Amino acid sequence: MAALSGQDAERLPNTLNVRFPGVRGGAVLAATPEVAASTGSACHDGGETASPVLRAMGIPEADALGAVRLSLGPDTSQEEVARAVVVLARGWKQVAG
Repeated sequence: MAALSGQDAERLPNTLNVRFPGVRGGAVLAATPEVAASTGSACHDGGETASPVLRAMGIPEADALGAVRLSLGPDTSQEEVARAVVVLARGWKQVAG
């Protein structure tokens, strides 16, 4: 089961970090080109390393490597969010085999 990172009360309202167990976040995103997301923060170096923030939260490195960061803009619709959920779940299943 995918997992959210962070506490409900301490999360930004437009940013979500989801972990996909058993796979790398980059592989999930590669399987879902219709979703614009990243595997790290905006200042992330682009390498495939576990987020230091997720690691400091006590998330094991293998789980942190499966993280995907999603951000919503002011024009993001509920339909787009619902579609991203379906597409990301499909991509995760595809990558996990």
